[in-house]
Amino acid sequence: MRYTVLSKQEKTSMLSEMNIENVDTFYGNMYKLINNEQIKIPNHKSEIEVESILYNMAMKNLPASKAHCFLGAGCYNHHIPAAVESIIGRSEFLTSYTPYQPEISQGTLKAMFEFQTSISRIVGMDISNSSYYDGANSLASAITMSKSINKKNSAVIANTIHPDYIEVAKNYGHSICSMKNPEKQNISCIIVQYPDFHGSIPNLKNIRKIADEHSALMIVVVNEIIALGLLPPPIEADIVCGDASSIGIRNNFGGPHLGILACKKQYIRKISGRLCGETKDRIGNTAYTLTLSTREQHIKREKANSNICTNQALSAIAFTVHISLLGEHGFKKLANINHEKACILADELEKIPGISVKNTSFFNEFVAELPTTNVKLLIKKFIKKNIIAGYPIASDRILLAATELTTNQNIRVFCKALRNKFN
Repeated sequence: MRYTVLSKQEKTSMLSEMNIENVDTFYGNMYKLINNEQIKIPNHKSEIEVESILYNMAMKNLPASKAHCFLGAGCYNHHIPAAVESIIGRSEFLTSYTPYQPEISQGTLKAMFEFQTSISRIVGMDISNSSYYDGANSLASAITMSKSINKKNSAVIANTIHPDYIEVAKNYGHSICSMKNPEKQNISCIIVQYPDFHGSIPNLKNIRKIADEHSALMIVVVNEIIALGLLPPPIEADIVCGDASSIGIRNNFGGPHLGILACKKQYIRKISGRLCGETKDRIGNTAYTLTLSTREQHIKREKANSNICTNQALSAIAFTVHISLLGEHGFKKLANINHEKACILADELEKIPGISVKNTSFFNEFVAELPTTNVKLLIKKFIKKNIIAGYPIASDRILLAATELTTNQNIRVFCKALRNKFN
């Protein structure tokens, strides 16, 4: 396919139509990032020299695998078995294109079907699509889906939702308000994160009652899917969305992630994204194919549930491989280990004068109050000690996470650093 560049006149015409002065303004911060002098590679360098420059830049990073890491906030440091990357590295999965031709895509389609089945069972819903870009994207689509079902406009958040999720939903044009000031006559959905962004476990039955009082749908956001190995599945929900990258996918400095979107069977015609179905071929053998396509690629744009054009198929297959290796027993055991590690961390922090854990309930993440007025500065200083301390949520509060990779030695080093700082 040939690439035809835009002429100067065409660019000027497009910018004028958007009422934008120049390309720099159009790209905004992205343009500044691309042209950042700190990462700009000098001209006329050989391949060897470029590799050396990039390697030295990369060495400035501090990966979770080489630090005492207590950072979560939606991206958790979990162990990924070597078998996962070995299997998804096969050419049948790694280089396969969109499986529009089921005759030659049965392996990929079956893996996607198994992913849908796993997600549906874990979150307690009837139907799951075959993945989304990330949790924020799936929440935005869940709200769109809710509005399409009950023809109402506003979304209400019932507890502390991941701030990135809220920002993305707003960028989709959704009207979002809090429970303290709901637009009572026009509530389409009530959104609750489970566990919430601060790690607390909400009472879903209470939220369900509120949703029913307003004839609204209930959307449950799951940001740490391993929590559902210990907590009851959110069966009270009408729609479950969120992120499943804790299974099968490494942090990779923040991506890719793995969005999920699941719902009750009665809303199957409104769910967006791809759906893989099981059927029989002409000689009676089990076969798989994409079905109930509601994307604008397949049907009239005004009737489409979403304009999303793809999914995270490779990430979804990585999830499927990992969850298959774990099995139900292993998944529950992994969740228990995560919770136990977080409890040990919380107990040790409580022993330090001036530090208190604010949660009354949590899975593997909680908020700690510290005797400081500048948590961000503390985190920055701890990086020099090879400690990734956590996520700042206030001047004196920090969000901390522990996983199966958090060792007792990690906890001792972190707590010793805090004692030396505050005592």
